[in-house]
Amino acid sequence: MESYDVIVLGAGAAGLFAGATAARRGRRVLVIDHAANPGEKIRISGGGRCNFTNLNTRPDRFLSENPRFAASALAGFTPRDFLAKVERAGIAYHEKTLGQLFCDGSARQIVDLLLRDLREAGGDLRLSTSVESVDRVGEGFKVLTGAGLLQAGSVIVATGGKSIPKMGATGFGYRLAEQFGLRLVETRPGLVPLTFGPDQLEHLAPLSGLSVSGRVSVGKTRFDEALLFTHRGLSGPAILQISSYWREGEEILLDLAPERPVGAELREARQKQGRVALRTVLGAFLPERLARLMEGLSGLQGNLADQNNAKLDQLAGLIHGWRLKPTGSEGYRTAEVTLGGVSTADLDAKTLQARAVPGLFFVGEVVDVTGWLGGYNFQWAWASGFAAGQVA
Repeated sequence: MESYDVIVLGAGAAGLFAGATAARRGRRVLVIDHAANPGEKIRISGGGRCNFTNLNTRPDRFLSENPRFAASALAGFTPRDFLAKVERAGIAYHEKTLGQLFCDGSARQIVDLLLRDLREAGGDLRLSTSVESVDRVGEGFKVLTGAGLLQAGSVIVATGGKSIPKMGATGFGYRLAEQFGLRLVETRPGLVPLTFGPDQLEHLAPLSGLSVSGRVSVGKTRFDEALLFTHRGLSGPAILQISSYWREGEEILLDLAPERPVGAELREARQKQGRVALRTVLGAFLPERLARLMEGLSGLQGNLADQNNAKLDQLAGLIHGWRLKPTGSEGYRTAEVTLGGVSTADLDAKTLQARAVPGLFFVGEVVDVTGWLGGYNFQWAWASGFAAGQVA
């Protein structure tokens, strides 16, 4: 029976990083994955360029039942720490918006960096290998794989969530947590497009393919970024962000001109060009297709001059507060992350070790810590993997 100090389940971002971190401490490490290729989510991320971290990372940009849980790990390994690795590797990168860092070239560069780190640290990688079971034996673990039985002093679970099942995502990590008595926070798709029923889609259909900048809100949470109308509903960065906060049955609020005083502009336009159609003046700050829809939804008749102040305020209110009620989301098929997961109440915040099971660690997406869109979830992978790898 092969024996290791640390077996890491999952060769994604968190798993590879945890494995290399542990191996640099002189630990005998094996990283196992059922997939044929490592880091597949890294490879496809960021449009193939990998948004590998976010310079604005802080705990309040992560969702969890315990909002402060991620603080310790994030402080222990920061975006600047990972950026230093990228720079030492000679990987060219650029900052897009809101602190998001991307490779200039292929995301494969990040995968290669992680694999090189693991290899140079002395860690082993075994792909196309299924894990059948993990059992506690004495103070260690036995891991039954499709290639045979292994034993280890510590096991780091980095199996990810349920998002993008076509890439091999499963709920194995959650089942393993339950097996060892850890609690789970309800899982659901996050950073995912929202869908609408036939009635609302009938109105939205003419807008399919249209992208606009706006503000999307649910309760007190709001995001100012682009949103995209699709044949199923709404997508784009602002929608993906708000989807993590939205729950079934709730409305979302769209402000299509958050930086403009639409009511005041409509009144001023009425004085200067009262004979123009409403859709024409709306076209000054909305795309034509959207201006036509807003005119129709307002129910107002006639030209601009035919509208009194109350009616113009009504129209401005629609543009600043268009209420829509999604019927659901596109689900795990297109979700970038899985919300929920292994309860942080059962994990040590500094090490990600299960409080009641010494030697068992959970890192990355499998944990109930989910970041905003824009590199935050990769930074959680690096930080949580580093925290576990430092002690496993």
